[in-house]
Amino acid sequence: MISRRDYLKLTLAAGATLALNPGMLWAEDKQLELITRAIPSSGERLPVVGLGSSATFASVSRSDDRNALRNVLKTLVEKGGNVFDTAPSYGASEAVAGQIAEELNITDDLFWATKVNVAGWGGGKANPDTAREQIETSFRRIGTPVIDLIQVHNLGDVPTQLGILKEMREEQRVRYIGVTTTFPRQYESLESIMAREPLDFIGIDYAVDNLTMEQRILPLAREKGIGVLVYAPFGRTRLWDKVKGKDVPTWAAEFDAYSWGQFFLKFVVAHPAVTTATPATSKARHMADNMGAAMGALPDEEMRQRMIHHIAGL
Repeated sequence: MISRRDYLKLTLAAGATLALNPGMLWAEDKQLELITRAIPSSGERLPVVGLGSSATFASVSRSDDRNALRNVLKTLVEKGGNVFDTAPSYGASEAVAGQIAEELNITDDLFWATKVNVAGWGGGKANPDTAREQIETSFRRIGTPVIDLIQVHNLGDVPTQLGILKEMREEQRVRYIGVTTTFPRQYESLESIMAREPLDFIGIDYAVDNLTMEQRILPLAREKGIGVLVYAPFGRTRLWDKVKGKDVPTWAAEFDAYSWGQFFLKFVVAHPAVTTATPATSKARHMADNMGAAMGALPDEEMRQRMIHHIAGL
């Protein structure tokens, strides 16, 4: 498959814009290369850090402060990113992002990842017509004839809804398909679906203090050639609460991490099965800082173990 984007920026100047402490993103004297990873089913490369639209992004999208989200999306693209993950259930996020992207003329620069689930999260059945209607609404909101990725949200009636996505992939209206869950009770079902279905992606929760996915899901993704989007790489607010008032260890500079956000993200994207992490934010300065994690070096396995032990000891 060929990306709709003409090119990605491969390097980012150290003294880039926004009112940030320069050391917050990367060392002042360095020119760092953007880290990308291939989608296993196609070879198309994506930056390892993107943007999610749940949590604070979704909250702001319901308010009148669209300028904040405009600056976040603008910063994502300016810093070399393009993966934007959303869902119909994230309030106004999908619609507002589509409008802003059109205003900024970046609709075709973004890798749009959205979801479908009209079955609910309790094992209900999906009405196929209702599912198709939800998908068509996403097309209208995003404003593009082809959506890069649609996933079945939280394993809602996978036979019905993934079946629809397979058809749309065959019709070339959707480039990639997959399933998501962040519920531990669904991990066994996720593993079973990965083993039998032709998925391009899964979306999962994974963080330096949440390593369950390393046991079976991430190895299976590598074995089956399935891309991985990581949600909640900050443990939602859990990791921020843990490091509040504490300094980033000096040795994190060995893998070009200069903030806690970069520390957490570099741990996640250093796993070879992970394609892209998509933390949500409604602040441009946080988006810029997050993109700093897609630059320079990544921790090796020995360093990742050191990171785990450091966070566990706080």
